[in-house]
Amino acid sequence: MIDRRPRQGPERCVLVGAVTRTQDETKAQEYLDELRFLADTAGAETVAVFTQKLDKPDPTLFLGSGKMDEIKAYVESEDIDLIIFDDELTPSQLKNIERLFERKVMDRTNLILDIFAARAQTSYARTQVELAQYEYLLPRLTRMWTHLERQKGGIGMRGPGETQIETDRRIIKQKIAHLKEKLTVIDRQMATQRGNRGALVRIALIGYTNVGKSTLMNALSKSEVLAENKLFATLDTTVRKVVIGNLPFLLTDTVGFIRKLPTQLVESFKSTLDEVREADILLHVIDVAHPNYEDHMESVAGILQDLGCQDTPQIAIFNKIDAWTAPTDEEGRPAGSLDELKSAWVRRTNGQCAFISALHKDQFDALREMIYRSAATIHAARFPFDTYLY
Repeated sequence: MIDRRPRQGPERCVLVGAVTRTQDETKAQEYLDELRFLADTAGAETVAVFTQKLDKPDPTLFLGSGKMDEIKAYVESEDIDLIIFDDELTPSQLKNIERLFERKVMDRTNLILDIFAARAQTSYARTQVELAQYEYLLPRLTRMWTHLERQKGGIGMRGPGETQIETDRRIIKQKIAHLKEKLTVIDRQMATQRGNRGALVRIALIGYTNVGKSTLMNALSKSEVLAENKLFATLDTTVRKVVIGNLPFLLTDTVGFIRKLPTQLVESFKSTLDEVREADILLHVIDVAHPNYEDHMESVAGILQDLGCQDTPQIAIFNKIDAWTAPTDEEGRPAGSLDELKSAWVRRTNGQCAFISALHKDQFDALREMIYRSAATIHAARFPFDTYLY
């Protein structure tokens, strides 16, 4: 029998992904790199990564049975604690995979929910995450009762199991209803708070997770918002009054976006996302040093489209120029400079972009001037007789 006593130190995990017709090898690798960062943020040590090419994920085991047997052999030989799948598993897939591995199994959605649960600081954020977790758990309750299946031939055994499942399901549904009521009350309170802020121009920081929004928030507002090199370091919305020149405005730091963001979280964090919906200007922060920053921009644009904010004025802020390195051609020579990249984006954004380092405050004067001009335009339209700006 395998000794499954708790291990000292971080849990050892393997990552599993699929290369499909809709997700080629390059894209699958990008997602798995991100999944590795998520696992690291959650405190796990990634030992190996497994992928398989197939038309679409297998409805029973996600990957083919041969590949899953290969992963199982590796998991047992290396004493792996946790298997993490890059896509959301169906309840039946999760049940079958756990039965095969006899180890803890998670998918990307569950992992993100776990990170959110660990990082939620306020009562509001914890309530949002708890609701998302219960909604994720509800259709997967049956996997918690597989021990009853081992007791073959017991006429009365299946009934109590089903009764217990129904009891748990009813309890969870009641908790979901209670949490939704609680969030509705808080949402109304937060909407009132937003209404009480007056007619000041509202500017929201948006962007992919871990691009430096909180660092920029601290630099612009001289506040102390948590900023660290982890995914979803900030979950709670932070609003600060900022003055540039003689113009006051409200600056909001929001939760970071991510590809394959769980739908449960989008719904649970709708009040936080209302800060984005109601903003007059969006500062889209981008990690220009990341090799896939354009994919991140597309993901953010997709979420803004879902929120109906695609027409809100935006300033693209390309952050981390201090960490940027030039791409290379096939012979290893630099294939472009930062100035060339900046010129290209100035054309693509009609001049609504800035290249900065929030950490070192490089190029901050130009950024402040750009924010000031955009905010002053909205302020002048809102207060046409306010002459102190001119």
